Amino acid sequence: MAQPPFQVDRTTALYERPAMNIVDATTFGEVKQAIASAFAPANVDKFLKSVERAGVRIREFETVLQGGLLGKETAVQYAKLSNGDQGQIREFYLASVEKVEVTLRDKHFKIYAYY
Repeated sequence: MAQPPFQVDRTTALYERPAMNIVDATTFGEVKQAIASAFAPANVDKFLKSVERAGVRIREFETVLQGGLLGKETAVQYAKLSNGDQGQIREFYLASVEKVEVTLRDKHFKIYAYY
């Protein structure tokens, strides 16, 4: 039976992102680069160790940011961004957290655990 035109196909709708313009592209790029650098294959183990030493959970973006674990100036730059830009940065950070190799996630289980 055909679906009425007003119903949303939930199998694809959940994965579609609306296009959002970046307000401050320069600052946004600097903050995004700081995150990308922390999660780069050559740096990620060192970054995860610093998060562990700080006693922070990896998914607590604001705490990681305010603790200076992504660089001393990154929190200041992040604060300058609009709410929409900040949301996109948080999403990028959390996506980066989930892309870390399973072996490293197991090694740093304490900061990845949900408890």
